[in-house]
Amino acid sequence: MEGIEYLRNKLEHYRHGALKRQEKYDMKDEPFNFGITIPPEIRKMFKATLGWCAKAVDAIADRLVFRGFDNDNFNLNEIFQLNSGDILTDDAILSALINSCSFIYISEGEDGFPRLQVIHGSDATGVLDPVTRLLTEGYAVLSRDDYSKPVEELYFTEEYTEYFVDGNLEARFPNPAPYPLLVPIIHRPDSSRPFGRSRITKAAVYYQNYARRTLERADVTAEFYSWPQKYVVGLSQEAEPMESWKATISSFLQFTKDDEGQSPTLGQFTVPSMSPFTEQLRTAASGFAGETGLTLDDLGFPSDNPSSAEAIKASHETLRLMAEKAKRDFGLGFLNAGYLAACVRDNLSYQRYQLYQTKPKWEPIFKPDASAISTIGDGVNKINQAVPGFFGRETLRDLTGIEGEDNGN
Repeated sequence: MEGIEYLRNKLEHYRHGALKRQEKYDMKDEPFNFGITIPPEIRKMFKATLGWCAKAVDAIADRLVFRGFDNDNFNLNEIFQLNSGDILTDDAILSALINSCSFIYISEGEDGFPRLQVIHGSDATGVLDPVTRLLTEGYAVLSRDDYSKPVEELYFTEEYTEYFVDGNLEARFPNPAPYPLLVPIIHRPDSSRPFGRSRITKAAVYYQNYARRTLERADVTAEFYSWPQKYVVGLSQEAEPMESWKATISSFLQFTKDDEGQSPTLGQFTVPSMSPFTEQLRTAASGFAGETGLTLDDLGFPSDNPSSAEAIKASHETLRLMAEKAKRDFGLGFLNAGYLAACVRDNLSYQRYQLYQTKPKWEPIFKPDASAISTIGDGVNKINQAVPGFFGRETLRDLTGIEGEDNGN
């Protein structure tokens, strides 16, 4: 056992990075702006904001819809349904994609039924069992003061859950489950990063900042593009100076010859082109799309021809593979949360292997259109003729995402 002080220090160490990624998602970050041509006071007037990192997260989060558990021998679906399962799983998935992991805190309600609550990755941590992906001990912050100092804290072990207020132990609750009642929901874990990886990677942040600087430079250049700078040479030294705004907006300017009969020469500086900025922005978008599995259409560069559902699915093949991987990771986390919640509900210490038949179920990542459903129907009919009963109601729902009407059979 490492102890609560170790976990407090561990959370403080990783919290800064989690908050930075959250700021990127909320589009509230202010990255360092470097440059040698635009003065700082001018740059402050043309701050750009981009939501590409948020788009990278939402592109997967919006496609992951948790349906429930198949072969639900321990009635886990009821636990999730009575805890606003749709909102609960969506919240856990979104936070895990942003911070690399989120946590589900399990407690016993007043009626004795388990309560599930999502805690974001910036407010919880623990020591991970690499085999079960459950914690051996955990720590979470429920509330903070105005200076981000923890007020309400929880410390989880296999024997009990301790509740702290302002650093003082207020209550200790026995734990009927064989693991701490804090379950990690992890995105893309591996042996080098057991708590997973965020969708907001360093490469994605670089490309977004690159595009942001490009937009700021384009905004400044657009001012000169709209009102080209003009000049006059050869004026007499005795001529009255002309106000700059008058020279800019006047449709007609009059200049007279000087005493020596010389006329002034009018000119205009070359207007800068906006094309390089468009190309730079497209380059940044291409790099960001390649890093996150999106397409240029997703980032605001639409193609000329509208795409069909199958074409959209084909262009998002990388995104589909990423979402499939996320489904496997999150499904394990939700199953672990349901397992410990069942232990709390029944006040029994079940063994983890007793749930080996229970499988997480998800809606299809890409919903098929009418033509795709027709194609699926033809294929299913032919396969069922060759192998009777091969495709059933649940298998078709997995393919189409459509829940068939119950006819009582």
